Amino acid sequence: MLPKILLPVLLLFLACHSTTGVSAGGAAVSMAERPKNIILLIGDGMATAQVSAGVYWKGAGKSVWDRFPVVGFHKSHSYDERVTDSAAGATAFACGQKTKNNGIGIVPPDYGPCLTILEELDARGWATGMVVSSSATHATPASFIAHVDIRAFTEAIADDFLKTPIDCFVGGGKGYFDDRPDHKNLLDSLDARGYVVRTGYGFNRLPLDGSAPFMLFTADREPPAASNGRNYMPTAVEKVCSYLEKRSRRGFFLMVEGSQIDWALHSNDPNWLKAEMMDFDATVQAALRFAESNGETLVIVTGDHECGGLGLNDASRWQFEPTFTARLHSATMVPVFAFGPKAALFSGIYENTAIYYKMWSALGTDKVESK
Repeated sequence: MLPKILLPVLLLFLACHSTTGVSAGGAAVSMAERPKNIILLIGDGMATAQVSAGVYWKGAGKSVWDRFPVVGFHKSHSYDERVTDSAAGATAFACGQKTKNNGIGIVPPDYGPCLTILEELDARGWATGMVVSSSATHATPASFIAHVDIRAFTEAIADDFLKTPIDCFVGGGKGYFDDRPDHKNLLDSLDARGYVVRTGYGFNRLPLDGSAPFMLFTADREPPAASNGRNYMPTAVEKVCSYLEKRSRRGFFLMVEGSQIDWALHSNDPNWLKAEMMDFDATVQAALRFAESNGETLVIVTGDHECGGLGLNDASRWQFEPTFTARLHSATMVPVFAFGPKAALFSGIYENTAIYYKMWSALGTDKVESK
């Protein structure tokens, strides 16, 4: 008999090579049909060690990571550096091309703007949205809708939100829209475009019937940590998926980021990390519940890079001690989890840019990856 600690590893390996899997409810899931919707969830700074910690903190059989039938790995390096930052990492997912660190939605050789998957699907009639635990102008959400040379240009990033009619956004950063050095009030501009703009964590006063686009700002700048009362992410995914489904018969694309996993890792704070990993677990659970009930949704979960050089050292027979070897990012490969129609595309080892092309392939549009 296999030792108990080896059994999950064997099951994970077998799942990587399967074209069918087990749904969140235990039923067999066919990978043959194409998805109508895509939910891409990004745990910022999350790689194998962080996922492992989440599994052990949650307990055997209780973690969301046990529920994915397909697993792969991506290589996260940026265009000209072995270690990426979040801007280059997210741009690779959004545009399918490597770029320089700090670059938002721009690609070499001239570092001009690239058309992101969110922008292109929006133009093709899909509903689009983002749910994050950072500000709207932070590197990952910015890379799906903005095009600036340096990620610190937050006001310019906010300007770009007015150039693509994204259907909804949930996250922080209201001040980058209405408390700016240039004195522009972008909230007035959003209102003129028909957006419903609200603040706080509540969804009661939003057009969840799909009748109008909306922006729900959960903080003036950055939202608080999960351990300090932030609890909107799982509910937001549940509400937004239902909303986007009503917004377009064509389908929807939703990007979700567990932003503060990375911040906890930069701080080398194990308690903060645990709270963020548990919040992200619940957020991914919400996405899986929707996908399971909907039947036409591909769920992809990955990180943009590893952060903190996390080690899980022995503390006692069944306990571990999170240990950090760095405060910055590393070049560790990052796992990719997939569930739903065409999930099998995401097994194997590949560049981070391949996630973009695999999403398009899942939708039935083959794009040629540049080498």
